[in-house]
Amino acid sequence: AEPIRVLVTGAAGQIAYSLLYSIAKGDVFGKEQPLVLVLLDITPVMTVLDGIVMELQDCALPLLREVIPTDKEEVAFKDLDIAILVGSMPRKEGMERKDLLQANAKIFKSQGAALDKYAKKTVKVVVVGNPANTNCLIASKSAPSIPKENFSCLTRLDHNRAKSQIALKLGVTANDVKNVIIWGNHSSTQYPDVTHAKVNLKGKEVGVYEAIKDDSWLKGDFILTVQQRGAAVIKARKLSSAMSAAKAICDHVRDIWFGTPAGEFVSMGVISDGNSYGVPEDLLYSFPVVIKDKTWKFVEGLPINDFSREKMNLTAKELMEEKETAVQFLSSA
Repeated sequence: AEPIRVLVTGAAGQIAYSLLYSIAKGDVFGKEQPLVLVLLDITPVMTVLDGIVMELQDCALPLLREVIPTDKEEVAFKDLDIAILVGSMPRKEGMERKDLLQANAKIFKSQGAALDKYAKKTVKVVVVGNPANTNCLIASKSAPSIPKENFSCLTRLDHNRAKSQIALKLGVTANDVKNVIIWGNHSSTQYPDVTHAKVNLKGKEVGVYEAIKDDSWLKGDFILTVQQRGAAVIKARKLSSAMSAAKAICDHVRDIWFGTPAGEFVSMGVISDGNSYGVPEDLLYSFPVVIKDKTWKFVEGLPINDFSREKMNLTAKELMEEKETAVQFLSSA
């Protein structure tokens, strides 16, 4: 097989450190698929990247044909099959969300333009760096020659968190839980929805509400735990989620590459155009999707109750505000 070109940005950071080994050893694109890894980061950390290149070489991985560390967009984005955009300006103390949006609007405008200019038109772009939804929208708008559907942002970590909370509550494995949904923004307004989720209990598939029999937990603490899990990890570890984020990126990209299992859907931030759930167009919003032949489709026809509707509208409102702020910065940039 021809090697595929895979870019990871923010490659000197801690998420990338957990991610690169999994990609290079074949956990994402399969055990038969050779690859070239391109590592982009800022100039001051190039020596760190040199160390990561040495480590990747020292892993002696048969699929890894080449590793290219760079601080130049024209090198990083050339002929890409897939771009995993992890690097972003992190929120510093005293920073407002809009300061964060302004700093990142610049980065993702520039990277979108580089994708447009250098990458394959079939490139799949996954945005991880926060605020992920809006960063992804900016990158997509800055790459007009690449289909909007090729851009997605990571809400799989939230999806995995929701699955594992249900599994822990019922004393089953995460594999026994399917079809949880994350609606909306990868922020504390996201809505983890288990109305349509199923759990395998002793060989029988049961709805999660029926299995747990505790509506107040499902509508209260469960949602708060998933919404605030990132902050809880930072508080405990003094660092943000890296291992679990890397695992979620692997899950997300593998599903794009190989498709979703029959009868299952996953959560992914995608362009809202043409959705049937009343979410405004031209937002990068997390929906339940199924994937086949590297193409995602909305899961259609799920009934939405009033409780869900309110939560879905709330997170859409935040995304519209973020988009307005980002578009202002872009037009002035």
